Amino acid sequence: MNLLDLLNSSQVGLLMAIMEPVKTTPVVRRRGFLRVVVGFVGVIVSASNVLFKTYAWGQGGSSGLPLPDEPVEATLKRLFGNRPLSPGEGKLKLELPLIAEDGGNVAVTVESNLPVSGAAHVNHIYIISDKNRRPMIAKFSFTPESGRALISTSIRLATTTDVRAVAEMSDGTLYAVSRHVRVTISGCDLPPQS
Repeated sequence: MNLLDLLNSSQVGLLMAIMEPVKTTPVVRRRGFLRVVVGFVGVIVSASNVLFKTYAWGQGGSSGLPLPDEPVEATLKRLFGNRPLSPGEGKLKLELPLIAEDGGNVAVTVESNLPVSGAAHVNHIYIISDKNRRPMIAKFSFTPESGRALISTSIRLATTTDVRAVAEMSDGTLYAVSRHVRVTISGCDLPPQS
């Protein structure tokens, strides 16, 4: 007894209609197989994420996610907790124009003479704008392969503000420098006025 004997006539007809394109064109069979494999992998990954909870839904108090229109004090607290910001003059050099004609494209350079390897070394440098909707503009990470802690980029500023560069050391020490920048044309949305 074979498979066709177990099926009724309508099932046999349906099976023959499905199998006919597969017999005549091998490309369809290959594509069909790949579709099934990709679909199966997607179902397995989705099911494993749901069953084994490899991620958490809605992490409201997470230290990595900023809140909308977060004030700079809340950003500093979220990023650094209660650790004090030590003066970074002589350790960090922050270069910004005194007057930025276009807040949408402000050149910034942060240079550090702190080591990127050894016992106490620079792990991260943050660029923070006091009056942007989301004050943390950028975070740069360093490894011993970086050679030295040097950043040169462009940022967006909403309005005339203080811009801070904060270096986070491997031992948790924080060094900060700031510079006041006058912005003539806003580069992004202003935070709501309270």
